[in-house]
Amino acid sequence: MNDTTDSPTPPPIPPTPSSPAADQIDLEEHVRDDRVLRFAKWLAGKAALIPAFLACIAIGYFLHWALAPAVSHQPTTQPVSAKPTGSKGQAQLYICSMNFSHHPYFSSTDPDEKCGYCGMQSIPATAEQMAQGDPNRTVLSDAAAKLMDVQTAPVVRRFPQTDIRMVGKIDFDETKLAYITAWVPGRLDRLFVDYTGVPVRKGDHMVELYSPELLSAQEELLAGVKAVKELKDSDLGVVRQSTLDMVKAAREKLRLWGLTPAQIAAIEKSGKASNHITIYAPAGGIVIHKNAQQGMYVKTGSRIYTIADLTGVWVNLRAYESDLMWLRYGQKVEFTSVAYPGERFSGTISFIDPILDPRTRTVKVRVNASNADGRLKPGMFVKAAVHAKIAVGGRVMDAALTGKWMCPMHPSVIKGSAGICDICEMDIVTAESLGYVSGSGAVKGAKPLVIPASAALLTGKRAVVYVRVKSKPQPMFEWRTVELGLRAGRFYIVRKGLKEGEQVVTRGAFAIDSERQLSAKPSMLDEMNKAHDHAGKPDGDEPVKPISDLPKEFTKQLSGVFDAYFALSKALAGDDLKGSVAAVDQAKKALASVDMKLLKGDTHMAWMKVSASLTEVLKRAGGAVDIKILRKDFDLLSVQMISIAKRFGPLNRKLFVHRCSMAFDNRGANWLQSDDKTLNPYFGAMMLKCGGVIETIEGGGK
Repeated sequence: MNDTTDSPTPPPIPPTPSSPAADQIDLEEHVRDDRVLRFAKWLAGKAALIPAFLACIAIGYFLHWALAPAVSHQPTTQPVSAKPTGSKGQAQLYICSMNFSHHPYFSSTDPDEKCGYCGMQSIPATAEQMAQGDPNRTVLSDAAAKLMDVQTAPVVRRFPQTDIRMVGKIDFDETKLAYITAWVPGRLDRLFVDYTGVPVRKGDHMVELYSPELLSAQEELLAGVKAVKELKDSDLGVVRQSTLDMVKAAREKLRLWGLTPAQIAAIEKSGKASNHITIYAPAGGIVIHKNAQQGMYVKTGSRIYTIADLTGVWVNLRAYESDLMWLRYGQKVEFTSVAYPGERFSGTISFIDPILDPRTRTVKVRVNASNADGRLKPGMFVKAAVHAKIAVGGRVMDAALTGKWMCPMHPSVIKGSAGICDICEMDIVTAESLGYVSGSGAVKGAKPLVIPASAALLTGKRAVVYVRVKSKPQPMFEWRTVELGLRAGRFYIVRKGLKEGEQVVTRGAFAIDSERQLSAKPSMLDEMNKAHDHAGKPDGDEPVKPISDLPKEFTKQLSGVFDAYFALSKALAGDDLKGSVAAVDQAKKALASVDMKLLKGDTHMAWMKVSASLTEVLKRAGGAVDIKILRKDFDLLSVQMISIAKRFGPLNRKLFVHRCSMAFDNRGANWLQSDDKTLNPYFGAMMLKCGGVIETIEGGGK
């Protein structure tokens, strides 16, 4: 039904002159009036619902007033739970009475101070609210702590143990190798051991050798023995003594040629010279090399056999350079082999190679191991581990070596006092000189402060840990940054930031840190950003300390180097290749004339290092045939000269560091000038004025 059908028709409105803008305004007013009329008609139809709507509003306000007294706007009203709980050493905080969750950033220790947001009176904060207001603390409910599975562990002092894993293989002990050689020239008529791998004992016959020289030496001995017998009853004592000396010399000659005393005695007893000699094994072991064949003629010193005593073996291992700090001469090593699953063998480090292999970045470590049962075979692959206990300062601690003396060549020789080695007769040294903790340090003050590795949230040089606040019954954790030392196994050594006995979170720390990030409190993310910002700064940002009190003669000589450098800069700015090369030669001569003997101590060493780099750059620049290449060398030269200016700078002038950000495909480059008017040596006439002064070096390197 159309409501407009019964209404009287309004009288026509007389036309009036109007503009288009006026017509638009009349149209908008007509639409607005129509909308108001429609809303009034809808509201009249819903008039019965208005009392119910007003009643709901009234009931809601009543419930809010009755059930939420803590939200009272009365300035002096205090919530029931908001009792003063300021602990010792912590000032009582006052928060906005409007509601701490509404204005969490307002807190004060003055009870009369009003909220800076709404002007409401402040009230004492509860312990939980104080912790929430403290940016370094986080409070969790018991249920939240259980849900996060938060676990803690105490900060303790102990010797943490780190395990160094290595791999290698078993080899012969070179000190237990014996060689059978020909001590006289001759022919090998018989080899009693005719293949390798044969076990022999000390004294076993090995070779039968025919030697004419040995035959004549035996005849000399027999002739001497016969003469002694003939002169037995002679009154010529001088002749008899001379004959005895001849016999003694003949015996010694045969002994030096490899005959045993028993063989020499047998020759004298038989009275006949033998044209063959038997060579016996000087030591027991396994024949690992057979270097000659039967019937061969050999010279003096020719090797016939090599015998290895396998009662002791070497274990040659490879250690990464990052593990060298934990390895010490004389340390115990455990190793396993696939040949004997589940069985562990042990040995002692006897040598650490002083040279690093540049290809593998590893160092050879040799271990002496006992092999009395012969089960360890040379060539076997093994996996080894060193269990090092770490003391303060990253030193290695071994209680068994505290106060002991060791042989630097034979680690098995350990004594309680000074002396000599029983094997090599070298002087033994203290265990402390080999890198172990001293005797007094091993007992007191050597245990480092450590935390479990899982407690540290690493951010760079520093780390974040969460410490449980003991004085609070509810789970409350304090955010703290600490400085860590080396990692030793499952622990980190703590340098700064924690005390012994404090409880640190070992599980759930990431969850706590995430909650703090959501609350806009300091967290691991902030520390990582700081570390990233610091790491992003170039090393050149570090202030360079100028060297003072330089000899005047040195300063004068150094000024010649700077003059040549400035001449080179101007020549490059003028696109003058010939002049640039001449300036490089001038710089070489000026640098060669600088007398480094004028400097002493650390200053002398610093100049030697700088001048060596500068010489290398000038040498490279001197061979340039293209100005583009020379400009690249000038960039390297400028880096050196700016460094020299800051440390050894001339005392009588001010220098200006200019920079062009467009040089070398927008990489940018710096250079020195004696004035602040930019003359770009990297572009020359193309962009002569490109760049500007970025730094001023005052006289004296300031």
